[in-house]
Amino acid sequence: MDVAVIDEPSVAAAALEPVRARLLHELAEPGSASSLAAKVGLTRQKVNYYLRDLEKHGLVGLVEERRKGNMTERVLRATAEAYVISPSATGPVAPDPGRAPDRLSARWLLAVAARLVQDVGALIGAGAKAGKRVATFALDGEVRFASAADRAAFTQELSDAVAGLVAKYHDETAARGRRHRLVLAIHPAMTRTEEANDGA
Repeated sequence: MDVAVIDEPSVAAAALEPVRARLLHELAEPGSASSLAAKVGLTRQKVNYYLRDLEKHGLVGLVEERRKGNMTERVLRATAEAYVISPSATGPVAPDPGRAPDRLSARWLLAVAARLVQDVGALIGAGAKAGKRVATFALDGEVRFASAADRAAFTQELSDAVAGLVAKYHDETAARGRRHRLVLAIHPAMTRTEEANDGA
């Protein structure tokens, strides 16, 4: 998979631990304890211990076993290219957009985004088990406003347009209909440099 969603606390803890995270990164391509030991500066035995733990949590999988002299070398690979930790992994302290919804609050936007990750992660898991693709759609772009007044006017027009589309297509009586969640967000864009400095 290109992206896997982690929703179990123990799996999240394993993926976030620095050495295990480095090994996951290295295992974007198949590798063994022996080949990884030199890259991460640890003994083969120590790397093997970490790999067993990652495998136990489903973060890496066996690619093949090779005989090397009198021992068997296990070649592993990460089960995804990247991982996202679902807010459900944090249990009762996960953000809840149902608490004090405020369309102009950055914290409420974060709670909505957290719910999006949680819901889509669950859908991906269910879809994978059923062998079905999840029907989703997303837009991502930037708009440069000349002023705060322009931003406010844009937001109002966008809200009106979406409300009109919802009124046009929403059918509460459709017997075979399926509800879809719609999320729209506007927030200041950050450059990569700003993101790096913010995390420093």
